[in-house]
Amino acid sequence: MSTASHADREALAGLIAGAVCIGFAPIFVRLVDVGYTAAAFWRVALSLPFLFALWFPRRRDPDSEEEPAALRWLWLGGASFAGDLAVWHQSILHTSVANATLLANLSPIFITAASFFLYHERVTWGFLVGLILALSGAAVLMADSFTISHETLLGDMYGVIASVFYAGYLLGVSRLRKRHSAFEVMWWTTLACALTLLPIVWLLGEPMWPKSRSGWAVLLGLALVSHVGGQGLIAWALAHLPAAFSSVSLLVQPVAAAVFAWMLLAEPFGVQQVVGGAVVLAGIVLCRLAMAATLAMKSDST
Repeated sequence: MSTASHADREALAGLIAGAVCIGFAPIFVRLVDVGYTAAAFWRVALSLPFLFALWFPRRRDPDSEEEPAALRWLWLGGASFAGDLAVWHQSILHTSVANATLLANLSPIFITAASFFLYHERVTWGFLVGLILALSGAAVLMADSFTISHETLLGDMYGVIASVFYAGYLLGVSRLRKRHSAFEVMWWTTLACALTLLPIVWLLGEPMWPKSRSGWAVLLGLALVSHVGGQGLIAWALAHLPAAFSSVSLLVQPVAAAVFAWMLLAEPFGVQQVVGGAVVLAGIVLCRLAMAATLAMKSDST
């Protein structure tokens, strides 16, 4: 097995583990005693001390000529992630959790389109079939709770907008990881995200401060498990895997969230959810095979 193939497998394992960590996020959010957007702020703000401890000993020379431009892109990535969190949490307020979750996971469509039109990356029919299959599995997984009505239209629009923001964030991190470490990307994007979210929380007038130690514990879990662990592993993996494939693999998130909700909150998880989860995984495998075939063709041509 080649070194590149081994690195890809390790990156895929890290990506899936990151997606599973983020699958805990809806559980934590369900338990918070602050506003939803405030929870998003604390998710990143409480991550900062841990990310700083990881980044600071490994920081790059600040006198580098590339530093100002790099910082602009890192801050833009953080602002995109702030937009994703803020808009997605508003989506939950105006539509069902199933609608908000499914629509926020449409980011693979936007990432695949951007990869093709902006970066001229090859997209095969096998990959597109896998993408459609994975998205269909996510829809089956949430079909029981998914509703379409005039009352949910605003929240549904927020969900789609959140997926666009997340697509921008993943594309940005994927590009940044070609020149910067995962620690550097996570530190600067998280700092930018926290500073962007703070005035939004203030403008919305949401409850800001947890009312108990358990409230702080939930927010700390959200920060360490879903952000430091989940987003950190994803940022690391994006240096080794294409953004389009990574975004499809992240559809493991709603599957993991459904399993955790069944185990921890006694929410229903029956045959339909099993079928939906299996279809998601089949779609990811098909995308993986299509990606491997494309890489093999490139290797043969060189």
